[in-house]
Amino acid sequence: MKETVLDILMYIFDNYIEEDPGFVPDQESLRTQLIEAGFCDHQIDKAFSWLEGLAFQQKDNSAINNFSAVPSSRLFSDEELEKLDTVCRGFLLFLEQVGVLNSNERELVIDRIIALESDEVDLQQLKWVVLMVLFNQPEKKTAITWMEDIVMDDITASLH
Repeated sequence: MKETVLDILMYIFDNYIEEDPGFVPDQESLRTQLIEAGFCDHQIDKAFSWLEGLAFQQKDNSAINNFSAVPSSRLFSDEELEKLDTVCRGFLLFLEQVGVLNSNERELVIDRIIALESDEVDLQQLKWVVLMVLFNQPEKKTAITWMEDIVMDDITASLH
């Protein structure tokens, strides 16, 4: 079975974070549960590193959030252009324009997309990353609810 880091992150989000945000299993018990669920050790390590990177970047960004209200333009690097197609880049711009993401959060999403180490990220995967980034920011409850609705609507639509 070939799972990606994002598959593991989505599994963790679905089974632990979303169900009971206050419950945080220790890393070893979570690792054991992920292995029992069929994920490989190497990918689990990468997922844990991704989550640690998210926590570090959010802590780092909290110090500069005062500048997030300043409108800015964003030019994408070649690596970002390879990973994020026009639809994904447009969706990020849309989220920023409607106030779901500020410029710092947009940068955090892009950073976490690059950290996935996948060749290309589709719109559904981008939505999950945005949701995970927002979920770690309690002051963004409205944006989190909005993104959860978008992600879950996509899942429901694909099942029918």
